[in-house]
Amino acid sequence: MHGSRRVAITGLGLISPLGNTREALWEGLLAGRSGVGPIETFPVDYLPTSFAGEARGFSGSIDDFGPLDREKKKAIRKGLKIMCRESQMGVAAAQWALADAAVGGGNVDPERIGVVFGSDYMLTLPDDFTAGIRRCLDASGKFDFSRWAAEGMPQVTPLWLLKYLPNMPASHVAIYNDLRGPNNSITLREASANAAVGEAFRTIVRGSADVMLAGATGTRVHPMKMVHSVTQEEVAGDGVDPTRASRPFDLNRSGMVLGEGAGAIVLEELEFARARGAKIYAEVIGTASSSVSNSHGIAHREAALVNVMAASLRDAHCKPKEVGHLHAHGLSTRSCDADEARAIRAVFGDQTAKLPVVAAKSYFGNLGAGSGLVELIASVLALKNKRLFKVLNYDTPDPQCPLAVSHSEADPGLSCLSINVTPQGQASAVMVRAVA
Repeated sequence: MHGSRRVAITGLGLISPLGNTREALWEGLLAGRSGVGPIETFPVDYLPTSFAGEARGFSGSIDDFGPLDREKKKAIRKGLKIMCRESQMGVAAAQWALADAAVGGGNVDPERIGVVFGSDYMLTLPDDFTAGIRRCLDASGKFDFSRWAAEGMPQVTPLWLLKYLPNMPASHVAIYNDLRGPNNSITLREASANAAVGEAFRTIVRGSADVMLAGATGTRVHPMKMVHSVTQEEVAGDGVDPTRASRPFDLNRSGMVLGEGAGAIVLEELEFARARGAKIYAEVIGTASSSVSNSHGIAHREAALVNVMAASLRDAHCKPKEVGHLHAHGLSTRSCDADEARAIRAVFGDQTAKLPVVAAKSYFGNLGAGSGLVELIASVLALKNKRLFKVLNYDTPDPQCPLAVSHSEADPGLSCLSINVTPQGQASAVMVRAVA
């Protein structure tokens, strides 16, 4: 039971392949516009795929961080040199969400507002070591490791490690905005976003804060992470139109599309939000997390998804028929989509045929940890606008995925259950409902 403390969503912020504002995201979804295209960030000659869902509108310049006062702009600009791209996107999404919620200027006690931020594991870029490696090449051009400590390491910036610590987004956001309340960081790959929302939600419900910022940032558009992805999962490769490559639950899907992005929402105790005149997008009513694998470490995604959907419904005191639409993980791989479809059927039974299913990854691919929050924001906008966007590239239903996949603008209902899962069998879910 949640007691008397209800939790509202009062601010939205994002960085995505469809744009960096909620208006751009919503317009792209309704227009059926894909954010996937040829990779522009780095050379792809020796990489397994040449396209991705890049956040092309995010340059990392201070103008990408939303409306800022002079001192905050100065502080963030100074901090950019110790942020990798993932941290920069996360901080930018957070600043947009805080601005949207109109949090600041002393209208919230800094001791009563905190941060929970999710992320992927963060990997260095090869460029960070290029100068040091060159210093250690012998006359024949071979790398001499014995020279690294004395000659190579000094070429690496002393603050290098700070750029890639996964707790840095939460730290930066708290420092820049003087958020002195509970602070936490979660690293659960694609399950991070909903888990962060869940922790922020619980923090408010138990009375440890009145306002929390929940965010997540991630990327698969990274030379090393691309290599990791193709060795661990099914990735859509070249030979297909990039805009049609991500096709969740379609019979002819050929793998996930790699992407990057971040999302953040401001959560507030409902009466506190109303008292300060905040606009309210929706209410969080249930959350859950689960991890399932066998004794040999083999993941059971289906079981983990069943657990989080069933637990979220219990937490929200809702029956399956009360869910307006389901925002699926929708990875677009043959195995994960089939696992997810079976899990949905196990929880919703005969209701499955009537339950609209959407998957925003069809528009921009897998944003890593950032996916879940951008997807949740998309569903919150659907509830707010009373219109449900279609799943892009869904042409031929797969008999292994017998779902009511959204193929045209429809009624999103009054609530949404959003789910995500990792290849390691970690799953998370958030349930939200519209507020009159």
